[in-house]
Amino acid sequence: MRADELALLTRTRVLHPEAVAEAAAARTRAASPVGPTGKCFVIAADHPARGALGTGGDPLAMADRADLLDRLRTALDNPGCTGVLGTADILEDLLLLGALEGKTVFGSMNRGGLAGAAWEIDDRFTGMTAAGIERLGFDGGKTLTRIDYADPATPSILEATAHAVDDLASRGLIAMVEPFISTRREGTVVNDLSTEAVIRSVAIASGLGATSARTWLKLPTAPDSARVAAATTLPVVLLGGEVADLDAQRDKWGQALEAPNAIGLTVGRSLLYPADGDVAAAVQKVVDLL
Repeated sequence: MRADELALLTRTRVLHPEAVAEAAAARTRAASPVGPTGKCFVIAADHPARGALGTGGDPLAMADRADLLDRLRTALDNPGCTGVLGTADILEDLLLLGALEGKTVFGSMNRGGLAGAAWEIDDRFTGMTAAGIERLGFDGGKTLTRIDYADPATPSILEATAHAVDDLASRGLIAMVEPFISTRREGTVVNDLSTEAVIRSVAIASGLGATSARTWLKLPTAPDSARVAAATTLPVVLLGGEVADLDAQRDKWGQALEAPNAIGLTVGRSLLYPADGDVAAAVQKVVDLL
């Protein structure tokens, strides 16, 4: 990002904060939440708000906001990248930069479970609200719903997620729920990515809220992705996570995408910060897959 662009963003926030709402009102929205192939490809960038700035061995890889915005713009420049997922600060920067035209936009809702914190499972809704998502003309909200059978904070998170599902649905917005069965190992929250655990998380998440009409599930690629997909009729988007070998992961995504309710991918750090530094090429590999 050029220095003048960065300065303009800050100056706009200081002198003309209404520009965010004006840009949102003028934005051309996506005609459909999925692309012409019937699949979606959403680039994810909501990690920083939870204090999770590391990727590829660099604990502060995502700390440079101008660099992150440049990488996001590179991804969104590809017509095959149908949308973006982020917190208000990032999405509003992209709005002001004109990078969200024709894209599906998801606001990240609960970021209070800071990475590595003693209260990490108690993932409070400190991010975007359904009202805020609607006001900016975005398409849906995303929740991270980790389920730890040994942590008494879990029921409150399930309840809060159910309320978010209802609030989004009442406004005609998509609720993208990302569930995990989690546990603590030596003080660190670890997600169980076994087929059985992912299936259990699907069953729990599918039943949250008074309606599932607008609920999508954001799920990891389990060893037996067909059994996972068979556990629900809800639309499923596959998440990326920390991917060491993108080519091998593409093969796994390709197998999982064969399920009739697998409608696309939501991938972030592994594409924004590929090992070779070529964001455009990494994004194109996923577009080719879809």
